[in-house]
Amino acid sequence: MADTLRIVHCFRSPVGGIFRHVRDLTEAQVAAGHAVGIVCDSTTGGDFEEHLFEQMKGKIALGIHRTPMQRHVGPGDLASAWRTFGLIKGLRPDVLHGHGAKGGAYARLFGSLLRVSRSRVARLYSPHGGSLHYDETTATGKLFFALERFMARFTDYLLFVSDYERQTYHRKVGEPPIPNNLVYNGLSAAEFEPVRTEQNAADVLYIGMMRDLKGPDIFIDALVLAGTRLGRPVKAVMVGDGDDLPRYHAQVKRLGLEGHTRFLPPMPARKAFALAELVIVPSRAEAMPYIVLETLAAGKSMIATAVGGIPEIFGTGSPALIRPDPRELSNKMSAALADLNAYGSLMPDSADLKTRFGADVMAAAIETAYFAALKR
Repeated sequence: MADTLRIVHCFRSPVGGIFRHVRDLTEAQVAAGHAVGIVCDSTTGGDFEEHLFEQMKGKIALGIHRTPMQRHVGPGDLASAWRTFGLIKGLRPDVLHGHGAKGGAYARLFGSLLRVSRSRVARLYSPHGGSLHYDETTATGKLFFALERFMARFTDYLLFVSDYERQTYHRKVGEPPIPNNLVYNGLSAAEFEPVRTEQNAADVLYIGMMRDLKGPDIFIDALVLAGTRLGRPVKAVMVGDGDDLPRYHAQVKRLGLEGHTRFLPPMPARKAFALAELVIVPSRAEAMPYIVLETLAAGKSMIATAVGGIPEIFGTGSPALIRPDPRELSNKMSAALADLNAYGSLMPDSADLKTRFGADVMAAAIETAYFAALKR
């Protein structure tokens, strides 16, 4: 077996944590001498994501290929799937790594079709939350989890980004009948350098996708309640984009927060960290969010919800963790802002974070999974 591989990453939306994960993996895999390509949706993302793609061009031998992909199953899926299969087939991958629900479905189905034509391709799937966020008691959840059970027979290796995600898969889908492993997201050494807060910074920062799953509405409601407790307005910055952004603008206006809340387009996380004293992650659901790792590595204090794999970063029972509830967030926010130095001492140890969440550790473990899948 050759030591160098042709690796194709397939995913739908080039925004948020999945895109960050793929960029990190791609960089490490290129450095290891592998030929890497990307296949993803062409209808999501903005100027910030285009800039990231531009930085990647010329570095990855198999190129960046974007084509329309629907988020939900629908009539347009057949045409989208056929286009995507044509792109992947032309890249002749040794490894087809699907990320998220749609990317995972495409990678496993198309990898299986390639095997019919005697191509030897390993089919790997990283859920990154994906369909695992659905409630298993609903009709939609039951359908998705039945599909996951069916798709397992077309999968060579499962990679989970948190123990929470792995346990959720076991509970909702069942015991995987294939090899699987837990590999945490990882950061580069440079990301463990502290970020200095700029003068006249805001009190709090929200950075992420503008959709209810990530909790921007919880963040905005908490600003009002925390301001009442502190006896002054809480200055906030909200960085990100998404289909629900107009609704959050309207919520800020309705609550009279316009003079104290700024909305900014997507930007590098470390640039955003300098804009406020305290970072807030009010998500209703997560797998293993990069933004939490990036914040702590940069030496910033933060409040996060105890969902998904977040407690695995902080440690169970951390006083920095809350439920995704505006009142609970406002109480923690006002207490933290009242004494930022004392609150900062509650954050996890940086040296411990480095040993558990390094990009080199992540890339090596995933490469091992690729070769194990090919041997099968």
